[in-house]
Amino acid sequence: MEITRVGFGAWAIGGAGWAFGWGAQDDAEAVAAIRHAVAAGINWIDTAAVYGLGHSEELVARALADLPAAERPYVFTKCGLVWDDADRSVPPARVGAPASIRTEVDASLRRLGVDRIDLYQLHWPPQDGTPIADAVGTLHELRAAGKIRSVGVSNFSVDQLEQAAAAGGVDVLQPPFSLIDRAVAGEILPYAAAHGIGTIVYSPMQSGLLSGRWSATRTAELPADDWRRGAPEFNPPALARNLALVEVLAEVARRHATTVAAVAVAWTLASPGVSGAIVGARRPDQLDGWLPAGSLTLTGADLAEIAAAAERLSAGRGPLHPAGDA
Repeated sequence: MEITRVGFGAWAIGGAGWAFGWGAQDDAEAVAAIRHAVAAGINWIDTAAVYGLGHSEELVARALADLPAAERPYVFTKCGLVWDDADRSVPPARVGAPASIRTEVDASLRRLGVDRIDLYQLHWPPQDGTPIADAVGTLHELRAAGKIRSVGVSNFSVDQLEQAAAAGGVDVLQPPFSLIDRAVAGEILPYAAAHGIGTIVYSPMQSGLLSGRWSATRTAELPADDWRRGAPEFNPPALARNLALVEVLAEVARRHATTVAAVAVAWTLASPGVSGAIVGARRPDQLDGWLPAGSLTLTGADLAEIAAAAERLSAGRGPLHPAGDA
């Protein structure tokens, strides 16, 4: 698959009523946001069964229902997080059992209204005792059966990718990666690149923190059912460092006549081995801030300035890659 450098992330449009929700939302605006992304040329959407406990997948289907086949974007989704409908506030279980994965893929196919999922990813390494090789092997069986096109995993370590290799390997890895959360730049991104694994990174704007629109007031005003309200990076003392880093991104953005959000996403795309970045939106206007990232090239001087600021502020964690190669 040839994918655009940025893709639409559908985590936030899952809405409220589950353990990792983003609060209440307007579903009509979410559908409009997906359609705006496709109209702007984005050719892939990343969702998951667990986002809104099926609701995000249903909204993706609703947004794409009337599109001609030639205009439909690729649809990526995930399995392996199983929730309890009796108590939707409980964090989902990380399950890799083959029988569960087979049930989950059929449910996702129904919700998405498709005959085949373009990329099917194991959302987290299993914690139910299932060997990784068994779970990944099941994904390969689903591909052979025509239910999925490509095999992927999310949130895997190098050791876990090695275990997956014993069952046929994976086509795609999806890790978190942003200027604040840089941990995967140390070993995981280089491993994936060396082994021909495509990498699409999630939360490149640190869930909105690097959008250029965040403030301490905004954190305080988050609804109680928005998971970010209690996240360390959105609260003192880390928040002050992160907002100071955003001011540096704003200087870079001014030089390029673009937005802070575009610079934040472009920083991740500058890293060797990154195939694309998943960026979320809940309303059409939110896309306009980060859409330019796909065509924005940061200079070596830009990357060095951003790295120096992150070091000076002690902001974030992990290697300051790709700035180290600037």
